[in-house]
Amino acid sequence: MTVYTTLASPIGELLLVGEASAGAPGGTALVSLSVPGQKGGAVVQDDWVEDAAAFGEIAGQLTAYFAGERTSFDIEYAASGTEFRRRVWDALDAIPYGETLSYGEIAARIGASRAAVRAVGTAIGANPLLVVRPCHRVIGADGSLTGYAGGLERKERLLVHEGALSS
Repeated sequence: MTVYTTLASPIGELLLVGEASAGAPGGTALVSLSVPGQKGGAVVQDDWVEDAAAFGEIAGQLTAYFAGERTSFDIEYAASGTEFRRRVWDALDAIPYGETLSYGEIAARIGASRAAVRAVGTAIGANPLLVVRPCHRVIGADGSLTGYAGGLERKERLLVHEGALSS
């Protein structure tokens, strides 16, 4: 059964979508975390059940993150994506709070060629878990803010929040 809830945040209302998982902290594995207007973001379906309590642990971690009290997440993600995308997403998960990497650096970390940078960017753009899987920490080779499904303004706000970018 797919459950969902919304959570107010400094970057707008977050839509959290999950599935029951006995091994997940709080009992819910996160399937998607999206924001309004997000390219490819989740849309509530008729057969989903609204259940804020199912996301208590996840919501608490997000609230602490936005309050500056947490720099990482202990959230189980529901498995999805191709093997290539999972490799890219694992590389995203390894970017420390307050740091950034370029798309080329991500490609190198997963053993992909420089020619694969575009494919890496596509995989990053398909990340269904904004904020908690930190695709906002990936920037252009020249240090510019590029490509964020949630919008460049949100990317900038997250990087300023983490101290990776001056306001």
